[in-house]
Amino acid sequence: MKKIALLLLALCPMLSCSYLTSLKYFKDGTEKCNNKDYKGAITDFDKALAIKPDYSDAYYGRGFAKSELSDYPGAIADYDKAIVFEPKNAGAYGNRGVAKHSLQDYKGAIADYDKAIAIKPNDPLHYSNRGLANTALMNYTEAKSDFSIAIAINPKDALAFKCRGNLEDNHLEDYKGAVADFTKAIEINPKDADLYQNRGFARFKLMDYPGSIEDNTKAIALAPKAAIAYINRGLAQIATGEKEKGCLDLRKAEALGSIDASEQISMYCK
Repeated sequence: MKKIALLLLALCPMLSCSYLTSLKYFKDGTEKCNNKDYKGAITDFDKALAIKPDYSDAYYGRGFAKSELSDYPGAIADYDKAIVFEPKNAGAYGNRGVAKHSLQDYKGAIADYDKAIAIKPNDPLHYSNRGLANTALMNYTEAKSDFSIAIAINPKDALAFKCRGNLEDNHLEDYKGAVADFTKAIEINPKDADLYQNRGFARFKLMDYPGSIEDNTKAIALAPKAAIAYINRGLAQIATGEKEKGCLDLRKAEALGSIDASEQISMYCK
C-alpha cells in the first residue's frame, strides 16, 4: 500500500500542474475583478485560457471584465464561449443579456434573460433585467409583470421596487403606485438619493408640493450635486408661491451644468 501511495503522489503533480496553474490565474483574475482592475483581470484570464481553452469560468470572468470596460462585443463573444462549455450557466446568459442591452439589442437581451430564467427561475435579477429590456421596447405590461415577479421572489428587492416605480412614474402615469413603490424601496435602501428624487417627482405630479420639497431636500443631502433634485425642489417651491427660494434652486442647478435649469429660469425667474 505504501508503494502505491508513493506512486500516486509522484504522478498527481505531473497530471495536475497545468490545471493548478490555470486555476491560479483564474483566481488572480477574479481578485483583480473584485478590485476593479479589469485590464489586469483580462490578462490573467487570458493566461488561464491559454493553458485550459475549455475553462468556462475563465471565459465568464473575462466577459465580465470586458463588459465593465464597455467592450460589449468582446464580452458577448466570451459569454458565448462560456455557454458552449457550460450550457446551463444561467449567469452567462444573464450577463450576455446585459451586454446586448447595452448595445440596444433589447430583443436579444430578452431572449437571453428567458434562457437564464428557464435555468434559474428564482433569481429576481433576471426578471428585473428583462423588465428593463421590455421597458425599452415599450412593452410596459410585460415590464410591470417582470418587476412584480422579482418582488414576489424577493420582497426586499429595492431594485425591483425602484424599477417598477420608475415605470409607473415615467410611462404609466400611475403616480400613486410610484410613490408606494419608491417608499418601499426607501425602507429597504434609505441611502439611495435617486429614490427620494424620484418619489419627489411623483409627488409633484400629484400636486403634493410639500412632500416633493421634503423628498428632494433629502435627495440633495445625500447627493449635493444632483442638479435634477434642485430643479424639482425649485419648481415645487415656485408652485407653493416661494418663487425666490425656487429660483435659487434653479440657479444652483444651472451652476451644476443643467441646461433644463436654464430653460426653467427663463420661464419662471425673469
